Parts: sequence; C-alpha cells; structure tokens
Amino acid sequence: MSTPSPPLDSAPASGTGERRWQRELADAIRDPAVLCRELGLDPALVPAAAAAGAAFPLIVPRPFLARMVPGDPRDPLLLQVLPQAAEGIARPGWVADPLGEARVMQAPALVRKYAGRALLLATGACAVHCRYCFRRAFPYAEHGSTSAGIDAAVAAVAGDPSIREVILSGGDPLLLDDARLGGLVARILAIPTVARLRIHTRLPIVIPSRVTPGLGTLLAAARTRPVVVIHANHPAEIDADVAGALGRLASAGVVLLNQAVLLAGVNDSAEAQIGLAERLLDAGVLPYYLHLPDRVAGTAHFDVSEAAATRLLAVLRERLPGYAVPRLVREVPGEPSKVVIA
Repeated sequence: MSTPSPPLDSAPASGTGERRWQRELADAIRDPAVLCRELGLDPALVPAAAAAGAAFPLIVPRPFLARMVPGDPRDPLLLQVLPQAAEGIARPGWVADPLGEARVMQAPALVRKYAGRALLLATGACAVHCRYCFRRAFPYAEHGSTSAGIDAAVAAVAGDPSIREVILSGGDPLLLDDARLGGLVARILAIPTVARLRIHTRLPIVIPSRVTPGLGTLLAAARTRPVVVIHANHPAEIDADVAGALGRLASAGVVLLNQAVLLAGVNDSAEAQIGLAERLLDAGVLPYYLHLPDRVAGTAHFDVSEAAATRLLAVLRERLPGYAVPRLVREVPGEPSKVVIA
C-alpha cells in the first residue's frame, strides 16, 4: 500500500521552488473530517470515509482541493479522493493485485511486463491517494522501493540489454526531490543500452509547484528526450497553475502525454472527456490512453462496462479530431501489451 508520507530523502531541498512543493505536500489533508469541513460537506459523510480510509488513508493536497466545488458531494474531483463505504464491499474477481505485478518482478523494484521496457518503482509514496488506485494494496516494502532495491533494479537494467526503455513509476517518482531524482535519472541514462526514459506522474496535476526550475533543468539535460506521462481524469483538474506547470515541462523539451482512467460518476460522459481532451491540448499534452479501471479490490463502484465505454469513444471520434481521441484500453495480465478495446 502507498505510504501516507513522502519518501525519506537524504538530500536537502534546493531552492525556493523545491521548498514550496514540499510545504504543500506536508500540508495535505489527511483527515476526512477536515476535508468535509473545508468543503462545507455534510458531516454525516465522515464516519464511512474514516472507516474506508483505515485501510488506504486519505491524502489530498490543498492545490487539488482548491479546484473542488464547495458543498457538492458529487464533485468529480472529490469522488476520486474521498473514501466511501463501497470500498468495503467484496466483489468476485476484484483482487489486491489485479495485474499480477508481484509475479513479474525481475529484480527488487523492477517490474517487467512488456518486451523492451521495464518499470522501476522509484518510491511507494504518493502525493494523493486516488481511491481507484490499482496499487493501493501493493506491498512496496516487500518489493524493493528502498535505496537498496533501486540499486538492484538499476543493476538489473544494466545487465539486460533487451531493456531499451525505463519507466519511472511508483507511487510517484516526482516525490523524489530534484537532487535525488536527478541522480537516479543520471544513473539510468549512463546505461548505454537504455534509449528512452519515461516518467509517470500525477504531481504536476495535484501539486503543480512540483515542476521546479531544477526539475526542468535535469529533464532538459537528459541525453535522450524524456517522455512525461501525466494523469488527469477530468477537465476541472487543469487550472491555470497546472497549465503553467505543464508549460514549464514542455519548455524543458519533454514529450507530454496523458493517461486517464474512465470512472463511473466522475468522467464517464462525453462532455467530461471532450473537455479533458481540449484542456490537455491547450496545455500542450496529447491524450494517450483512456484506461478501463483495473479490477482492484475496493474499487468496483468505479467500474464502467466495455459496452458503455465503446459507445462513449464513438462519440469522441465524432466530435474530436483523431489526434485528440485517446486509445481505450484495458490491461490484462499475461498479454504482451495493453489490450485495445476500441
């Protein structure tokens, strides 16, 4: 399970920008009662949220909170982070590790699912706990998201020339500060057989101040042009601060893509998906994947059927240019790639 606190970095914060995002991370809301009070929500929501949050704690950064509509218990951003009683309902086929990642660990902190690529779990921590998270019960402590585990993962990449792309994931790799992240990136790109580096992150969305000048510098200096895959699900997530952060990443020369998860009651409408695509494009980000939810225990209430998702995608194709329509996919354990649904 993702830990509710940031990783332990030995390197000091470097500069005002770094200190700002770390302060905002430390100031994140972790108590359902505080969240409901600050949004003016019915206190009757608190007991169920507290019970559901016992297994997977609430974490909501205040920059993300600021985009929620006060007084609206169905706000699409709120629904992504507020623990709900439905999380305690067991459903057949909804399991702790729906993608079977524990079975495809090549080394500590290194997941090998697809040919030519390896996913390095840089940390088990996140800045926000999304309730649909497919790694919400992942045993990071057992699978090497530690300094020793990362050392072993980098050594495994260096020893396997078939790995052409390294994907930094977690948790969220941008919870490493600029110095520590820069050191990890340098070690990976010092391996001559690694041709591409990809970073999957939600930090530019939930704490846009994380995109510091130091981060831009280290990405711009990489010997191979990095790909940064952000995670936004709804157009309301992309405000002026987020657009500014994405602009700073674009200025560093990275390729910007977005992965979204299709969530019942959150973004399973044409209006939400079209609005998201348009805001992403305006911010210089190409819609990449629209994932059907992974069947992780406690998240079945977010499920959208393949039939409904296919109908939705047909509408997007009618109303958006082709480059703005994400691929609708599902991840299936054992398949050689993500399975395209439509």
